[in-house]
Amino acid sequence: MSTIDELLAVMARLRDPEHGCPWDLEQDFRSVAPYTIEEAYEVADAIERDDLAGLREELGDLLFQVVFHARMAEEQGAFDFAMVARDLAEKMRRRHPHVFGTETIDGPAAQTEAWEAHKASERAARRADGVRPGALDGVPLNLAALARAQKLGRRAARAGFDWPDAAGVLAKLDEERGELASAIESRTESPEAVEEELGDLLFTVANLARHLGSDAESALRRANLKFERRFRAVEARLAEEGGRLEDSDMQTLERLWRETKESEAGC
Repeated sequence: MSTIDELLAVMARLRDPEHGCPWDLEQDFRSVAPYTIEEAYEVADAIERDDLAGLREELGDLLFQVVFHARMAEEQGAFDFAMVARDLAEKMRRRHPHVFGTETIDGPAAQTEAWEAHKASERAARRADGVRPGALDGVPLNLAALARAQKLGRRAARAGFDWPDAAGVLAKLDEERGELASAIESRTESPEAVEEELGDLLFTVANLARHLGSDAESALRRANLKFERRFRAVEARLAEEGGRLEDSDMQTLERLWRETKESEAGC
């Protein structure tokens, strides 16, 4: 038995109506979906921490989610894991004609453009009504909001709706910051406006990341890790001095935070 066959057999046993696991048996696509998203984030977390042992485990957990969904679909007579794998292999060959065919690609940037063109043509082919799909069709609603903002901006840019360069986005960022400041000044009259302007500011930041060639979600994830690391260092310093966060004034906390940053810069 191959390793993948062994995994499929484990999943089949878990879903066996007579001898399976009660929890696994009561699940459906919707109930499992949040776990699938969670496992994908845990894969990304292991990568950010350069934890290869953890990555091995998290990739297994993510693969199990694919097996879980495929098993439920097989029980309904829709498709099975083999069909998922076969469709994926066919799609990869189709989207890489420069590898599996005779086309040539002039570098990674050209490959990215070709990849998106292939995806667009596939979306058009799937439209049963024959109507040309919109530029923003197919962007998943369940993506993390920051990642979805960057993807929406990328789709709009391919349709020609974009700033010419990062400087244009920075100017827009200044504009959105001013609008947020105005909304904050009058938030007693319109609290909803504050949230709306804050959203516009975040959306513009996501587009700035795109223009800079950065992934907004990854950048924020690393910023979160950096904040956590420095905050824990401040806590540790306070403990060494016999103090506690809740008993410290902001001046003391600022001093420790600054010293932590300086010590990191000196490493």
